[in-house]
Amino acid sequence: MIAPARSIAFEILLHVTDTDTNSHSDELLRDPQVNALSQQDRALATTMVLGTLRWQLQLDARIRPLLARPDTKLSPGAETALRLGAFQLLHLDRIPPHAAIGESVELTRRAGEHFATGLVNAVLRKLAKSPRVDAAPASLAAEYAHPAWLAESWIRNYGEPAARAICAFDQQPAPVTIRLVHPEAEASLVEAGIELAPGSFLAAARRVVGGDVARTQAFRNGWIRIQDEGSQLVAELAGQGSRILDTCAAPGGKTAILAERSPEADITAADINRRRLDAMRRNLTALGDRIHFVTQDAASMTLAPEHDLILCDVPCSGTGTIARNPEIRLRLAADDLTRHSERQRRILAAALGGLAPGGRLIYSTCSLEPEENEQVVEAVLAARPGFTCVPVSAELAALAVSGRVHEEGSAKLAAHALRDGYLRTLPGILDCDGFFAAILTQS
Repeated sequence: MIAPARSIAFEILLHVTDTDTNSHSDELLRDPQVNALSQQDRALATTMVLGTLRWQLQLDARIRPLLARPDTKLSPGAETALRLGAFQLLHLDRIPPHAAIGESVELTRRAGEHFATGLVNAVLRKLAKSPRVDAAPASLAAEYAHPAWLAESWIRNYGEPAARAICAFDQQPAPVTIRLVHPEAEASLVEAGIELAPGSFLAAARRVVGGDVARTQAFRNGWIRIQDEGSQLVAELAGQGSRILDTCAAPGGKTAILAERSPEADITAADINRRRLDAMRRNLTALGDRIHFVTQDAASMTLAPEHDLILCDVPCSGTGTIARNPEIRLRLAADDLTRHSERQRRILAAALGGLAPGGRLIYSTCSLEPEENEQVVEAVLAARPGFTCVPVSAELAALAVSGRVHEEGSAKLAAHALRDGYLRTLPGILDCDGFFAAILTQS
């Protein structure tokens, strides 16, 4: 019998590697079949899925030379079973080799690929007998299982120490951070046995050190939201407004903070994806009818200049979130940045058309790539001479004065998150996802 955690991990990995479905591991790991597992099995399934994806490039480099023909095209089931088995053998000391090998063979058979069971068995047995640690990796990319072009880009843009910190951060479980939205939330979590630590920089944020917050009454009551601290910071930077537009709103975490900061505001939440917008509407029912939901492509919006605050958190490559979405590194190519950049410029240009005199717009991404960030802002501003950038440092200082950013966090952000007037959180340098933000206004 195959262990439940291993069986579910195998199915999720098959879905993620299926290019036709373009499934995401974080969504699949929230599936009811995963939630039905015991806490121990759910943790193990999560470790296997994310670990296999994080180390896939390295695992493939270890598996391929052990094939009789290293260039053989493997079936999806055999390839997934080999990667899952290899991850357990090389990275999980507590898994007995016979269990990792035997159940990988059974998973291959269950997938209907009986012809490949012998191959999976032979390769994993060879791998189990080989040294766990190879000679020193030839490059940063090889050491941390990242595409060479991506690691080289980070070295070029941020320097080798920062690039190493980013890559190392990507290979660890992403921190779980919550936002407290009810006065009794923290006490309720502590009573439920959840171990918390202060946020890295935000007063309303808490890092979850131990326990499963998703199974607490505070979570079910809507007293907390699970949201990366960098994501929270972007929404905090937006500040307050009376007529607010969120152009790419789903899944809604930043929209909720906009509503929290401006309780009397009229807010429009737009998104191109109707399904995600409907899910957002359900998640934010507690806010009543203050938010108007609109299904719309932000790149083709025609807006009247009537909004005093616009959040333009655009779709991007997501390279700042690889720690929690490891498959990004496996799907993204350098050429994709040009496609993202072109769409981002259209969205930003359209959004600026809706900005009222004296208003401000926050442009943000969860990308680390200048092509999607500074270069987008500079290109759009060059074509729209009536707008300019406001240094983010001034708004961070205001957040510190108001107490929304605590004293230690203010010093951290000043030292590590400001660059050329923009906000830039680098994973591994700060304990959060990588975000970029610029504040634009009419000059």
